Amino acid sequence: MKTKAVRLYGVRDLRLEEFELPEIKEDEILVKVMSDSICMSTYKLVEQGKKHKRAPQNIDTNPVIVGHEFAGVIVKVGEKWKDQFKPGMKFAQQPALNYKGSLASPGYSYEYFGGACTYCIIPHEVMELGCLMPYDGDSFFEASLGEPMSCCIGGYHGNYHTNKRNHDLATGTKPDGDILVAGGCGPMGLGMITYGIQIENRPKRIVVTDIDDAKIARAAEVISPEKAAAHGVELLYVNTAKMADPVKELRDITGGKGYDDVFVMLPIKPVVEMCDKLLAFDGCMNFFAGPTDNQFSAEINMYNVHYISTHIVGTTGGNNDDLIEANTLAAAGKIEPAVMVTHVGGINSIVDATLNLPKIPGGKKLTYTQFDMPLTAIEDFGKLGETDPLFRKLDEVCSRNRGLWCAEAEKILFEHFGVEV
Repeated sequence: MKTKAVRLYGVRDLRLEEFELPEIKEDEILVKVMSDSICMSTYKLVEQGKKHKRAPQNIDTNPVIVGHEFAGVIVKVGEKWKDQFKPGMKFAQQPALNYKGSLASPGYSYEYFGGACTYCIIPHEVMELGCLMPYDGDSFFEASLGEPMSCCIGGYHGNYHTNKRNHDLATGTKPDGDILVAGGCGPMGLGMITYGIQIENRPKRIVVTDIDDAKIARAAEVISPEKAAAHGVELLYVNTAKMADPVKELRDITGGKGYDDVFVMLPIKPVVEMCDKLLAFDGCMNFFAGPTDNQFSAEINMYNVHYISTHIVGTTGGNNDDLIEANTLAAAGKIEPAVMVTHVGGINSIVDATLNLPKIPGGKKLTYTQFDMPLTAIEDFGKLGETDPLFRKLDEVCSRNRGLWCAEAEKILFEHFGVEV
């Protein structure tokens, strides 16, 4: 079967190509990819090429399909898995495989397994690890966004707290505590917020910082303080660029106590060091943002580590349970992965969008791989709709949904481009 895919050959060498897939083996599964959202981690892979820890050393001759936030439909099942999976089943997948200690992962390491394509082959280790999951949601894009949401959920579960009575650790963020999401008005920060306001052990307060008024305004529109208050959480958005003394003013919000849990969403040294200064007693700082520089470092206060039990963790990716939780919560309407998405495009938009990802404003770039369509900002649908009936329909639907992408909009695209599900 032929597939069309975006493949990486080396540093910033991405190519959209059509080629023949081999016949699947008895322990493999052929799938049709429907949606693939673009992750900043893919941009880092493209910038590093062979130097990336997950990239094979022969990508110049055996290129890999990029993209790991994807979902679709099962087409053909190898004999080994026919009792578990059937053609026509919709699927989600967890790319953080960690198979027998290997760093190999879809979108980074495989010739025939990644999300930026029309069809791909899922290898045996994915099913062995339980990382291919049946999906019953109304839309494919929410299954794609289940992966980044699982990273956010994994971040919450990865934090921990101590006590002075024994050596038992309490995993997760502190109930009724103060959470800081630093640099939190990007897509992953919004994921942190939509999850944090509804968790069972919810915090008392979530403070979100940024230095861009436009990003703050959009964040407050899609996840309003009023919505958070309905869940019993005080939600504050603040622009630290307008603060004379950000450390003092952010600490003052907590009454001087500091923050029990801090998520660092930007790999910027001054941001990390500011967050370290904002930790409360037994405060946990999660360095969530992945740097491209393998020598990245920042100064932390070791006096506070010793005397007031401040501590640091780093989380990258979620696990199977996190993905199941993400998809379950999204299906129940308890979280809104759509808050991450600001742009939508087709498979022909992936190369340019990936190469220029940091330069394109907004949040997640969601792509549909079964058709061509320019990468388009949701906020531009209205203007385009003045002359294009497709964008007029999309604008009407998204406007009714607080400017957010949704299952109805996805169906309009599929119908317009004649995509069979």
